Amino acid sequence: MGFRAAEELDGIVARHHLNDHPFYRAWRAGTLPRAALSAYAADYAPFIAAVEAGWRTLGEDAHAAEEREHARLWVRFRDALGVPEEAARRPNPQAAALTAHAERLFAEPVTALGALYAFEAQQPSTARSKLDGLCERYGLSEDAAAYFRAHADDYGERDRLAARAEALSRMDLAIARQACEQACLAMWAVLDGAMGDAAEACAMGPA
Repeated sequence: MGFRAAEELDGIVARHHLNDHPFYRAWRAGTLPRAALSAYAADYAPFIAAVEAGWRTLGEDAHAAEEREHARLWVRFRDALGVPEEAARRPNPQAAALTAHAERLFAEPVTALGALYAFEAQQPSTARSKLDGLCERYGLSEDAAAYFRAHADDYGERDRLAARAEALSRMDLAIARQACEQACLAMWAVLDGAMGDAAEACAMGPA
């Protein structure tokens, strides 16, 4: 077709890769307060639950069902951290905005493709880095870390979306690229908010 859609989307993801954010760096180093990790687990849960809708919009009902199971695994991770029920119901503003963006983008096939790519293309590497940190630095059990084990180094979802992207018209690819960038920025903003939680936790003393 004269262009490589996946490479264009990968370029957007690379500019905003979550593994480069200070929050994930602190997670890998084990310097992130456990209270901040707990808040992140609660804040991100509604977005993880919304991913199913994006795949369903693409007509991938079987995979949407898998994502519903993955959302249950995330809840297991959240609960293992002892997140208070009130925190689980009240995500920070950036996390609420991410979920709202995702629900809007996941409603149409082209924007769903771009937004899902932003998430799925980097999830294998972020899941790997988070899994290593959880087991080595925070002592979570294998069962509690099952969400990250399911996604670590698994690029199948990214490849499926990449194949779909290659079939887009140039005009639709531009729309998908915009949705990808919006989703990347919204996910990055959640970690900005989580860093604020981490700073507050540090100020209050050891977690």
